[in-house]
Amino acid sequence: MVRVRAMRTLENALRRWGFYRIAGCDEVGRGCLAGPVMAGAVILDPNRHIPGLSDSKTITALERERLYALITRKALAWSVAAAQPTEIDEINIHRASLEAMRRAVMALAPLPDLILVDAFRIPDLYIAQRGVRKGDRTCAAIAAASIVAKVTRDREMLLHHASDPRYGFDAHKGYATAEHLAAVARFGYSALHRRSFKPQGSLFDTIGSGFAPPDPPTLDAARDALSTGRRAALGGSGDP
Repeated sequence: MVRVRAMRTLENALRRWGFYRIAGCDEVGRGCLAGPVMAGAVILDPNRHIPGLSDSKTITALERERLYALITRKALAWSVAAAQPTEIDEINIHRASLEAMRRAVMALAPLPDLILVDAFRIPDLYIAQRGVRKGDRTCAAIAAASIVAKVTRDREMLLHHASDPRYGFDAHKGYATAEHLAAVARFGYSALHRRSFKPQGSLFDTIGSGFAPPDPPTLDAARDALSTGRRAALGGSGDP
């Protein structure tokens, strides 16, 4: 994906209309098979410019870490919030994503005057908000929110890998790679997996401990499962 620098044009225009504390909000992890969906909310300081802000999907992990440090130091306020796999399974990934975003916004101190959201409107939030098409690529505040959410989620997945390395969470962060699907076929679900995400029913029916794991899938089976998983993710989600 081509990197596009996010600009402050929209935020600057809105400030001229009297909105000073303008928050960007975005989420990551919608399309994962495991782990939380994580939302970030950031109010940038108009007097402390952070160069290089871009959609978190278009920059390297090292660059995200560098920008995360600048955002958390220079922003007027920032926060992250999550919806865990059990909640995702209970209310569905779309509603869980919006709830994580609502929590992230409400955790800001001070609260914003206006919220800029990447594509969606957040329900049950009595603060002015505006959806911005492709906001994580074009709007600095939303790009900053996507970065803090992505870095926070990646760090959490590394901790999960340290406690249970069987699934390779350090490499794929819960997304439906062939290696991840093969690990689930061998070991079944962990407590971190979303039971409502089933790229291939027979492959994901062995849950928890005490089962006899099936034979590892063939390469063709893994490819078929990965293709199905990508279609499932694109049907309701999408951050890589």
